Amino acid sequence: MVLYLKEFKIKWGMVIDLDRCTGCGACMVACQAENNIAPPVDASNKRYSLTWLLVYQLSNKQPYPNHDVAYMPRPCLQCGKPNCVPVCPVIATDKNQEGGIVSQVNARCIGCRYCMAACPYHARYFNWHDPVWPEGMEKTLTPDVSTRPRGVVEKCLFCHHRYMAARDKARIEDRDPNALAEGDYIPACVEMCPTGAMVFGDLENPEHKVHKLSKSPYAFRLLERLNTKPQVYYYSKREWVRKQGDNYLEHETVGGV
Repeated sequence: MVLYLKEFKIKWGMVIDLDRCTGCGACMVACQAENNIAPPVDASNKRYSLTWLLVYQLSNKQPYPNHDVAYMPRPCLQCGKPNCVPVCPVIATDKNQEGGIVSQVNARCIGCRYCMAACPYHARYFNWHDPVWPEGMEKTLTPDVSTRPRGVVEKCLFCHHRYMAARDKARIEDRDPNALAEGDYIPACVEMCPTGAMVFGDLENPEHKVHKLSKSPYAFRLLERLNTKPQVYYYSKREWVRKQGDNYLEHETVGGV
């Protein structure tokens, strides 16, 4: 399979304002609960723990009083040119549906983990354990999200089941499911963010806030020079934060005003 940029009329994307993010982790918790990710056997063991969204801490590494930190939530970036897709030998992952979300078909996955090795953002996770929930918690599972067995790779899908539900709701209301209004479909992490740091919508729709924010001089994408064209943007007015978005040399400048 050839790696090339796939364009779509609708391109679901996210802009995360790192100047607003407090690192509270509500997005991580919402993701775990919404997508039926079982409590980890040992949360301190990062090699075997599983989470579709991680919040990283960034630092300007300056001494007090100039020390500054930022928090960066990192879901799957839904790359326009996803490295994970062409390396999958069984086509368990693909980018072929309107909206541009990189799919993951767990029933096809053979657990080879080539996709994990190919992803430069470490946004894919191998499921080492069969999911087990404390007694009673299984009643809280999201009914339209399948649980996954051990031995497969998992990742963020922008809560794809919510996309399907929004399209069904539009049909019931005699609206065009291919022309969802802003806010009709948002992932759980965005819904739960208490500071409004995460904005979601159609990057191709000029009426959506996410489209306007992605065009800001303060917006940037992780490892931009790899040319993977992520559909997740970050936003910060702090130059040192934008500079940590890629491997810039000391003499190089970054975008922004």
